[in-house]
Amino acid sequence: MQFVSNLIEHVEKTVSIILMFAMAVIIIAAVFFRYFLNAPIFWAGEVSIFLMIWISFLGGSLGLKHKSQAAVLILVERLPRETQRILNVIIHILMLGFLLVLIYYSYQWLLSSNVAFQKSTALRMPMWIAYISVPTGLTFSFIHLTSNLIGIVQGGEAK
Repeated sequence: MQFVSNLIEHVEKTVSIILMFAMAVIIIAAVFFRYFLNAPIFWAGEVSIFLMIWISFLGGSLGLKHKSQAAVLILVERLPRETQRILNVIIHILMLGFLLVLIYYSYQWLLSSNVAFQKSTALRMPMWIAYISVPTGLTFSFIHLTSNLIGIVQGGEAK
């Protein structure tokens, strides 16, 4: 599972870098065209939003892999080491359960007829291209959390 998580991490980082670069280029071009050439790029805002959605879900997944989400640990750090480990396992199981519910409903939503025929405003592209970022990011998060949980159970700490 660690191998799969690491492979997904590599893909997420690579895709995120490409998407951030593309978003920066599009925004700079849009500003240049709007204010210097007086010919705005009509699709720049829409594409930037879609890229940001993808970056957010991929970045959220990476944050869970590296345990960089916000946490209040003042009480947990005072507990004995073994109790901390048990609490960490329970928390991971709860998060995995919550992610399963989110994944289930995000796939239901994505496969609904409302999404299938919906088009974006400026480009008229299918909206499922932007919306599929939700189940993708959640599925990657589930894999990362499962890998972290296995690491906690086997070695005492997530890698």
